[in-house]
Amino acid sequence: MDHITFHYDTVLSDVHMLVSKPRHLMTRLNHVGQPVFISNFKILSDVERLDSSDSGKRSAEQKSVSSREDCEKDGEEGNEEPCLDEDGDLDITRRRFRVEDGGRGRDLVCPIILKQSSPGLEHEEEGPDDEDKCTKDIIKIEHTMATPLQDVGKQVWRGAFLLADFILSESDLFRGATVLELGAGTGFTSIVMATTAKTVYCTDVGEDLLSMCKRNVSFNRHMTELTASGGEVRVRLLDWLQPSLCTDADVDFSWTEEEVADVYDNTRFIIAADVIYDDELTSGLFRALHGLCSNCNHTCTIFISIEKRFKVCVSFRTRMNFTLRHMDVCCEAYSYFRRCLSQLQDLDDGRCSFRVQQLPCDFAQFFIYERIEQLELWKVTATPRLSDEVCSNPELKSSPGLSREQLNTNP
Repeated sequence: MDHITFHYDTVLSDVHMLVSKPRHLMTRLNHVGQPVFISNFKILSDVERLDSSDSGKRSAEQKSVSSREDCEKDGEEGNEEPCLDEDGDLDITRRRFRVEDGGRGRDLVCPIILKQSSPGLEHEEEGPDDEDKCTKDIIKIEHTMATPLQDVGKQVWRGAFLLADFILSESDLFRGATVLELGAGTGFTSIVMATTAKTVYCTDVGEDLLSMCKRNVSFNRHMTELTASGGEVRVRLLDWLQPSLCTDADVDFSWTEEEVADVYDNTRFIIAADVIYDDELTSGLFRALHGLCSNCNHTCTIFISIEKRFKVCVSFRTRMNFTLRHMDVCCEAYSYFRRCLSQLQDLDDGRCSFRVQQLPCDFAQFFIYERIEQLELWKVTATPRLSDEVCSNPELKSSPGLSREQLNTNP
């Protein structure tokens, strides 16, 4: 298998197209026959973040000077006679591509399987000195590339990097907290959160995806072991379209009764990264948020990162943000998400009140990726209005919360 074959419903994250000396090693095939890769993502040090920022400024200044020079040259050459070839056609001299020194460029490449290996091959190629040098600031993630729409959670997306940057920038805010991540995918953001939080419930659906997520958590235990405030990541099943948490011991990644109680009693933060791409799932997300926050007896803060046009797929048959028609302005799934936010804030059911706020994305960048202007971070503060009867009655706590009628956001 030499290269990825794109079909009409194939989706590819831009993260896997940004090449800066990476090695995408195909390690295995998953249960559905998709190639699984391993990529290393480095947490930038203070010096590296400063160098990256300075390089970006220098690059912008050089581009500005180059543009002025080009304009001056064009003006000077405006009075010259046009160059014609021997047939009388206009002969255009093309400019040479200018490579900026020190800048982090973007290479246009096709995702190619560079090498097929066993899961342990990468460790064999790296010496012990390299391993000791890198492990403290390297996050190793198993993921797929170029997946169908329903498997986009198996890739790494820019929204996950944005949320991870925010977590590392505001580490004191999350220190020692219990955190629930919805739609965790590969588990990247949960792993970053575990460097400061006490307990992170990393949730999603699908046995294959949850197994991959569990492997990623195991790969990166060093991230929590090397920090004094590091916590534990527990991979669990949470289906937004189901009314309650699964406690069936025969089901993989199910919850214990103690964990369910811990979620409702101690969860202070709920996070979600790049989970907005399907209207039905978006409605399920907001119903899940309402149900979880309404059944808590304390204020809960929700952080949602989103890219307004975060996936590209050559398909015009759906009204998701995988269509190219709305790429330059807005996608319909994003508009639907905004309507859900507005209705959540306006909701008055006597159980919980919500305050919505968009946060600026001007915090430090700890990972190498393109922080484009389409990336957004939203904060939702949920304040429950539960009576003592509801707080002490577990049957009332298991209610699903927001109904389809209450979340009437049909386009």
